Amino acid sequence: MNEAITPGAIKTLFTEARTHNGWLETPVSDETLREIYDLMKWGPTSANCSPARIVFVRTREGKEKLRPALSGGNLEKTLAAPVTAIIAWDSEFYERLPELFPHGDARSWFTSSPELAQETAFRNSSLQAGYLIFACRALGLDTGPMSGFDRQRVDDAFFTGSSLKSNLLINIGYGDASKLYGRLPRLSFEDACGLA
Repeated sequence: MNEAITPGAIKTLFTEARTHNGWLETPVSDETLREIYDLMKWGPTSANCSPARIVFVRTREGKEKLRPALSGGNLEKTLAAPVTAIIAWDSEFYERLPELFPHGDARSWFTSSPELAQETAFRNSSLQAGYLIFACRALGLDTGPMSGFDRQRVDDAFFTGSSLKSNLLINIGYGDASKLYGRLPRLSFEDACGLA
């Protein structure tokens, strides 16, 4: 595990990858969605808690169900994307810990502290969303993550009666490079980092 990836892979995952707002009409198969998940699931989470739950919205009916929750700026690109992943977190993720983390009674860490459970679920589902983006890129797909939506409407439409709560949306497909904005700057090491 100490072998660096190729410069081409670094470009694919980081330096040349872009957030897409326009999409080609090329479909993304259910088999590919399974491949995405089968890659992302290996990313680390604290105590292997794996709280992310995903709904891959890929049908016209599903997109119409999502429509009322979208902000104006995210509507057109989301309806046009072949797939929109709703990344949610399971507020009762700890019920799976006896299976996922059998080394000790990790379930009790979270049943005794609802605040810790919520913070852990939200943080780690966000981390898993990042893994999903990189899994998509590794498989030749583009993504467009978004937080411009009404969480309560998404939860009411997709998660009523469950322990799931939405975190963010990620459009998935083959991006239309002609609709990309200019590359935006990033902070320098000196602006963003410190050494202690």
